[in-house]
Amino acid sequence: MLFSNSAYSKGKVMLLAGLLSLSLLGERAMSYEEPQYTVVKTDGDYEYRQYEPYRVSETIIEGARDADAASSEGFRRLFAYITGANSSESKISMTVPVSQGASEKIAMTVPVQQSAADTGWRVSFMLPSEFTVETAPVPTDKRVYVREVPGRLMVVQRFSGRWTESNYTEHEQELAQYVAAAGLSPAGVIERAAYNAPFSIPWFRRNEVMVAIESLPATG
Repeated sequence: MLFSNSAYSKGKVMLLAGLLSLSLLGERAMSYEEPQYTVVKTDGDYEYRQYEPYRVSETIIEGARDADAASSEGFRRLFAYITGANSSESKISMTVPVSQGASEKIAMTVPVQQSAADTGWRVSFMLPSEFTVETAPVPTDKRVYVREVPGRLMVVQRFSGRWTESNYTEHEQELAQYVAAAGLSPAGVIERAAYNAPFSIPWFRRNEVMVAIESLPATG
């Protein structure tokens, strides 16, 4: 879901615009469900978070000409899934707070994530916590699937600003340098996450880069 060679730029804007602008107004994005975690350690600009398991709808884009095209195609597939292209024809909820019940609406969550995959680009939306892999509506598009993201320990850098490739790349490089200097053992690729609507004020936006690690840094 995150880092190595991942990119958002204009494709990322399209990805988030279509999803978040439907029900988020600026900084209200933070009121939506997101993966649960506990901060177990802080070190300056970096947080060590223990994430609980969660479910995502996900697709891998193969053969895209670039990351922008992959983002756009990934959004189209996943947005179709959460707005009705599934076994129960579930629709996204447009209300705040989200009401869960027999209608089985798929609620809005954050963040939207993208990362490099072995065979292309991986794009994923978190599913509301009410769903398990077994109870989540089955996608009608065979290229979309639901999977469990296991609990994991991650080191995270949070930053604000616009969704430019240079902004993300700068913080990815900083995170990579921090991981190396701290003697950490990565357990995955660097991931990117964006939480706010495209029209949010840049300095109020929540952006993150993160990577799973094997254990906390040694002390003493």
